[in-house]
Amino acid sequence: MSDLLKDPMILRQIIMDHYEYPRNHTLTKEEGYAQKHMASESCIDDIYVQSRIEEGIVKDVRFDGVACTISTASTSIMSELLRGKSIAQAREIIRNYFAMIDQQDYDEALLEEAVAFANVGKQANRIKCATIGWKAMEEMLAESEENADEKEMDKASCLRCH
Repeated sequence: MSDLLKDPMILRQIIMDHYEYPRNHTLTKEEGYAQKHMASESCIDDIYVQSRIEEGIVKDVRFDGVACTISTASTSIMSELLRGKSIAQAREIIRNYFAMIDQQDYDEALLEEAVAFANVGKQANRIKCATIGWKAMEEMLAESEENADEKEMDKASCLRCH
């Protein structure tokens, strides 16, 4: 990790920037978006996360709702970090993020600004806040893969019919 990203003030500034000016903080009614509603029983977090995944690529991620600083900032960073990534790359980024939150080994380079949440795992009451948007995205990636597998099976069975 660069020395700048070890400075607690820089990390705090990253979090506050994404909280005050969240990226991709609006929902869409466009076709082709999956959506997950996530709510926390221990915080004010009540958000919707949307993603558009086409041909195995995360084309767009957006979110909206009521959320605390940690939840808003972490979901904002995630929305930028996963755009343009393949499903496999997105899964690897999410796996590394959860490892970091769990205070386990992780690849700092993959996480970019998300390393600002490296110490959240030391505050048990903030873990859900830091992971709520990421869990929604993890679920949508899994559903996207299931849908792609079903389409392939449908295509294969259709070919056998003809």
